[in-house]
Amino acid sequence: MARFTEWCAVIALTLLASFNAFAATPADYASSVTRARAQRVDELKRPDGYLALTASGWLLPGDNAVGSAEDNRFRIPGAPAHLGVLNLDAYARVHLRLVETRDVSIDGHPAATSISELRTQGDGGKQQPTRVSFGSSYLYVVENGTQRGLRVKDNDAPLRAHFPGFDYFPIDPSWRIEADWVPFAQPHALKVAYVTGTESDTPIAGKAVFQRDGHTYELLPIDEDGQLFFVFTDRTAGKLTYGGARFLYAAMPKNGKVLLDFNLAQNPPCAITPHVVCPLAPPENRLKLSVTAGEKKFRGGEH
Repeated sequence: MARFTEWCAVIALTLLASFNAFAATPADYASSVTRARAQRVDELKRPDGYLALTASGWLLPGDNAVGSAEDNRFRIPGAPAHLGVLNLDAYARVHLRLVETRDVSIDGHPAATSISELRTQGDGGKQQPTRVSFGSSYLYVVENGTQRGLRVKDNDAPLRAHFPGFDYFPIDPSWRIEADWVPFAQPHALKVAYVTGTESDTPIAGKAVFQRDGHTYELLPIDEDGQLFFVFTDRTAGKLTYGGARFLYAAMPKNGKVLLDFNLAQNPPCAITPHVVCPLAPPENRLKLSVTAGEKKFRGGEH
């Protein structure tokens, strides 16, 4: 399932490769965490990642003017003053009428004044959207349920060019926790809500159960491309960590166990840029303890 790849964090599979879920804490554990954190930042800074986002918004039915001038519905840095109009019809199709075609291309070809329906990135980001390029930037259309949204990326964006990195809690091996995996005998669904107000019911296979300071806690994961994906909050949320949620990835269960390494807990993309839609932590994953491990609140602040 790839539904989170456009709106949420980019998954770095290599982050999991350094850790063996069923062995004692390795002697080089701290250096392994440091390498994984550096790898994550390198991954974030890749071309066309979400650090390159410079504009976004949800289309209204009818015409939505785009360009750099103030009278546009969507102001796009670096675009012509009046680039054109994105029209959202009653069937959730989006068409573009260009006002300015000079130095504008559509999927690498010189643009005409109008084109047929723009491809979105599809349900779950499964297709390549139509790319409308101008200068060092390009725009494309995303979908979230029945909503259609504009996204603009520029690989010369200041956030990508000057990304400050993250602040972290000190690496603490005690937050590398071997949890029990409890599969569900009957089908379960986890209701995932997004910051846009939309919701989705996602099937889940089981839960991770772990102990901390004499208390038992549970987390419900989503199966995300062969990994367990946890969206959680804890008592540091909104103070030391991002209020909406943090993300944690884990390898699939083995012999009834799952490794939860909270030293690798991540900020979601929406903690870093306002141009990404992220899920909120479901009530089942709001831990009543302080997880003082992983990434702290991004120094740019909440959006």
